[in-house]
Formats: sequence, C-alpha cells, structure tokens
Amino acid sequence: MKNADFALLFKAMSDETRLRIIDMLSKENLCACHILEAFNITQPTLSYHMKILVDSGMVTSQKDGNWTRYYLNKDSIAKVQKLTSDLLSVDASTRESDAC
Repeated sequence: MKNADFALLFKAMSDETRLRIIDMLSKENLCACHILEAFNITQPTLSYHMKILVDSGMVTSQKDGNWTRYYLNKDSIAKVQKLTSDLLSVDASTRESDAC
C-alpha cells in the first residue's frame, strides 16, 4: 500500500461516528438500516460516512434488494495494524540519533 492509501484509511478512522461503525462491523455484517438505528443521524449523513469508509477500503458493501449490507474489510484492518506496529517498532536509539 502507498502512503496515500494509508492516509485514506486514517481519514476514515478519524471520526467518532465512523469508529463506532467500524466497531459495530467488527462484530457482525450489517444492513444500513441497522447501522442507522444506532445513531441519531439522518440517512444522508450515514451515507456520507459509509462512502468515506467504502472509498478508503475499510468497508465493503453489497446491494441486497433495496438494502445495502456492509462488511468490514479485514485485510485493510490488518494492513493498518501492521503499519502501526512497524511505525511504533522503530528502534528508540535510531529516533534519538536522528534528533536535531
């Protein structure tokens, strides 16, 4: 993944509502109507959040008749975990020697 791809993932995770949606989807796949029930937001606002999550690759969607069902993309989650782990595992002595 490129840095721009990671930036989209982190943008998707930079909002409290989207983090709650990610948490909900980590437990089960959900229809948009069930996600909407958990929030005090309008359907267009939910669509906005879901577009960001889908565009980032964090979530995938599938039409099911009149409904849209959402799934957490576990590959994207794993890539974010690996990037975070790699960034945090930089040797402390390297960071100190690079200081100005």
